[in-house]
Amino acid sequence: MVRRTECAALSLSPCSHVACQHVQRLSCKHWAVSATAAPSQRTYSQQLIRHSLLLWIHFAHQQSVIMSDPKVKDFDELTSFLGDYGLFQILIIVLLSLAAIPSGYMGVIVVFISDTPEYHCKESIDSTRNGTDVEQRSWIGPDSCSRYKVNGSWTQTAGLSNDTEQCVDGWVFSTEIYSSTVVSEWDLVCEHAWKVPFSTSLFFVGVLIGSLISGPFSDRFGRKPVFFFTMVLQSVTALIQAASVSWVMFCVLNCLKGLGQVSNYGTSLILGSEMLGPSARMKFGLLAQGVCYGIGYALLPLFAYFIRGWRMLLVASAIPGLIYIPMWWVIPESPRWLLQKGRVDEAELVIRNAAKRNRVPVPEVIFRACQCLELMKDKGEERTHTYLDLVRTPNMRNITILGVFIWMSSAMVYFGLSLNTSNLNGNVYLNCFLSAAIDIAVYVATGLLVNRAPRPTLLFCMLILCGIMLLLIQLVPEDMLVMLKVFALVGRMGSTSAYIFLFVFFTELMPTVVRNMGLGINSTAAFTGSIMCPYVIYMGVYSRVLPYIIFGTVCLMAAAAGLFLPDTRNSKLPDLISQARPIRSCFCCCPEKTAAVQSDTTGDCRERNNRSPC
Repeated sequence: MVRRTECAALSLSPCSHVACQHVQRLSCKHWAVSATAAPSQRTYSQQLIRHSLLLWIHFAHQQSVIMSDPKVKDFDELTSFLGDYGLFQILIIVLLSLAAIPSGYMGVIVVFISDTPEYHCKESIDSTRNGTDVEQRSWIGPDSCSRYKVNGSWTQTAGLSNDTEQCVDGWVFSTEIYSSTVVSEWDLVCEHAWKVPFSTSLFFVGVLIGSLISGPFSDRFGRKPVFFFTMVLQSVTALIQAASVSWVMFCVLNCLKGLGQVSNYGTSLILGSEMLGPSARMKFGLLAQGVCYGIGYALLPLFAYFIRGWRMLLVASAIPGLIYIPMWWVIPESPRWLLQKGRVDEAELVIRNAAKRNRVPVPEVIFRACQCLELMKDKGEERTHTYLDLVRTPNMRNITILGVFIWMSSAMVYFGLSLNTSNLNGNVYLNCFLSAAIDIAVYVATGLLVNRAPRPTLLFCMLILCGIMLLLIQLVPEDMLVMLKVFALVGRMGSTSAYIFLFVFFTELMPTVVRNMGLGINSTAAFTGSIMCPYVIYMGVYSRVLPYIIFGTVCLMAAAAGLFLPDTRNSKLPDLISQARPIRSCFCCCPEKTAAVQSDTTGDCRERNNRSPC
């Protein structure tokens, strides 16, 4: 029989693991039973106690072996056996990049479905005058929003009254470019012309809402459910929008479509980044996903050229997203997020399936309790992170403040220059395709250069190029229109590369527990900047170069702020808020750790600054 002292020692042994505590309780319970039980029952209890003791000793030995390893590993180290570019990684890159194609055209499809074709008033039903379309416009009214009043019945020789009236019988729209748009569908011209930019603004209102709510939902319910839900949302809303019976219905659905579009793109970027290694992560964010986003943009004028009606164009735009839904059974949940939620078994299953696809051997235990202690810090103590966590610690607060300013500035310049260069004369389909082709070239160039220089330096060069080009415009004579367009185009290339680079850069800066919320806040700041840019462009009424001076100055300020951000090149993704990197207080000292950063390095950086004066 086990003595009472053995039970006391067993119960006092320091072990916090649930299985160990269960063995302790079980042994003590049966010791109490064996003290008063019959001989046959006592023998059974003694055997059970001995078995429990052996189990506890084995478990304690296993824990001591694990604890003897002082190194706490992170996710990238624990899954390094998968490699960088196995079949699993290639499959994730391809599938999540293809998901960016619908996002590429959903945001700019309004260029074709809400375009205003040429129009003029319908002639009075009493008119019998014939002539070409140009001739009719000249004698129907002085402009497109009014017509001459009819004095009796018109004849070929009848005189025209100088009095005008509104187009009470409606308008006639040209079908030379489009068979129909929302403008011609609901007569959104003249006193109703404000409804066209208002419906477009509602799309960006949906983008703002999506930027705010997609982060908390994704961090709480998972990357995968939010990714597929927003894919369905943007596709289904486009499909229902094609059957809109009123302008109000069209606007409401436009807002929902904007919510789904930005949430889907941002969540797919995070989902892929959290499943890939550092080298594959950058190629995925800039080359694969960026290029596919540009391909979606380039496919839009092709679809619009062959589908001239706005309703069928919306139907065609919804089909790729709906076809993508079966990928739910192929794309897994982010194992990083699963570990943060304490769902270790599910995270191991994802990694084991990945190893099976890559045909590599798998360790018997992937995520040991002590080796990935930081990753599973929230296990057993579920915590919901909020937006306050983005400013709770000094490192997170500095990154968030700098990010908001840089994103707002970059987006204001990017969308402002896009609005200016989109008003070129010529074929609307060709202009749209050329704009998309330039964006694709910029994405490829940025992806090839991104690992050749520190992240802050590369961001600085992109923004400084844009700023200098825009400030030089004021020195170009007004009659040199070609030179003006070249400078504006080079400046737009710099702003485009900086804007797409920010998505990848801040994905690496934000910890896993608040990554989606951090990108959501920055995206909200970006689209706030895009709302400001039309007012800056309007200042061109007073001075032609004033908008470029403002855009160039803002770019230079954002470039200077970007130098303070920490470098994340070839580094691991932070998982916890305590692992957020400190900003660079000066640029000649305190070099950032790259591959070996495991926790917050604020103290180490401060110590190094004290030893090495700048």
